[in-house]
Amino acid sequence: MSVSAVAKQVNVYSDVIWRMLDHYVSDAYKDVDMSGIKNIGIDETSSKRGHNYVTTFVDMDKSKVIFATEGKDSNTVKKFAEKLEEHNGNVEKVENISCDMSKAFRKGIRENFDESKVTYDQFHVIKMVNKAVNEVRKMEYKQNDILKGTRYIWLKNPENLTIGQEKMMKTLSEMNLKTERAYRIKRTLQEFYKIAKEDPEAAKKHLKKWYFWATHSRLDPIIKVAKSIKKHWDGIVKFTESNITNGLLEGLNSKIQATKRQARGYGTIKHFISMIYLICGDLNLNIDANL
Repeated sequence: MSVSAVAKQVNVYSDVIWRMLDHYVSDAYKDVDMSGIKNIGIDETSSKRGHNYVTTFVDMDKSKVIFATEGKDSNTVKKFAEKLEEHNGNVEKVENISCDMSKAFRKGIRENFDESKVTYDQFHVIKMVNKAVNEVRKMEYKQNDILKGTRYIWLKNPENLTIGQEKMMKTLSEMNLKTERAYRIKRTLQEFYKIAKEDPEAAKKHLKKWYFWATHSRLDPIIKVAKSIKKHWDGIVKFTESNITNGLLEGLNSKIQATKRQARGYGTIKHFISMIYLICGDLNLNIDANL
């Protein structure tokens, strides 16, 4: 139930419920132990429409949010480092960090977790390539209207296509389209992540071959993405060692956003962060059952 619904049920103002939630969540958070944190994930989630964000830090081994703070700049990473130390953690013992390729996160990690190995998240890498494939489609659509209404086909993997989409994809695959070529380049990049789990060295060779193909594709959006991947090469290749992704964070983010939509917003950042901890922080609230 939303806070407003609970308030209506017990016949009090919503502010009363929020004060209770904020108090008990804050009290429970004091006891969070971060002494064993080794692998963390960093992601941002929107608190309101527009450009209001909260950055979440997740214990990748225990699948829970251990810190959330307003903003998405490098200072959020500094705040987390300080909070980690406050809760018996040690920045020098954090071995792996998974995040997107934002300059802010990279700066914050460099300044506060210089001993940690960074893996640029698979989800964000593929998202970047998906955007490039769609840009190729939009450019080609101006000369070939058979691509009308096909946007989501190119975003899906073959196993997720509907029967109708499979038929359409088969037809499109026989037409020597630039968009289909861009799609194959994307699919080949996805293979890197599958190979990496079985044979790291083979995966590195695969990525090098992919880079050559992508940069010689004569598809400007794909070439641009390939150069960006080259720029972040070490962090992408690091997946062959860490095998960590932000898939867990995406799941938690979906859970947070679904709850936010149900509540129609939380009014303040403080309330939003309290709800993140309540839903995804696995807190021990220690509330007296007789209250």
